[in-house]
Amino acid sequence: MATTANSDRVDGTPTGSTTGSTTTQVTAKGRTVIDDAVVAKVAGIAARDVPGVVALGGNTARAFGAIRDAIGSSDLGQGVRVEVGETQAAVDLTLVVAYPMPMQEVAAGVRQAVTDAVTDLVGLQVTEVNIAIVDVDIPALDAPVVTPETRVR
Repeated sequence: MATTANSDRVDGTPTGSTTGSTTTQVTAKGRTVIDDAVVAKVAGIAARDVPGVVALGGNTARAFGAIRDAIGSSDLGQGVRVEVGETQAAVDLTLVVAYPMPMQEVAAGVRQAVTDAVTDLVGLQVTEVNIAIVDVDIPALDAPVVTPETRVR
C-alpha cells in the first residue's frame, strides 16, 4: 500500500490510498473506516432538519436533485462538501433559506446541528462549518396561480 507525502487533510495527517475515507477508530480488534460520503450525508441530513432550510445546493445541483428525486434516488449529501482527517472534519454547505427567516440565525442553527451530528454519530471533531446561502425561497412565488379556470369548486 503506497502512501504519498501530501498532508491535505484537515488534521494534517498524510493522505494515502485511503483518500475518500477516514479511519475513525483503531483498536486491537480492528479498525473502523467511515467514508467521506457518509460524513457528508450525516451533515446534509442534520442541516435539512433545521427550521428555515429549504434545500441544499446551488441551482444546478438542485435541478439534478429534482431529477434524482423523481426517479427515487435522493442525494442526501447534495450541497455538502467535507474534508475529513483521522480525527477532525471541516464542512462546507450551500443553502437555500426560507423567506423571511433570519439568515444568520438559520446559519447558526445549521452550524450547531451539523457539528452535533458529525461529532455524535461519526465521532469526529468538527473544526469549522462554512455556510454559503445562495438563494431565498419565497413561498408566495412558488404557489400556483389560481385563475377562474383552475379554481377547484
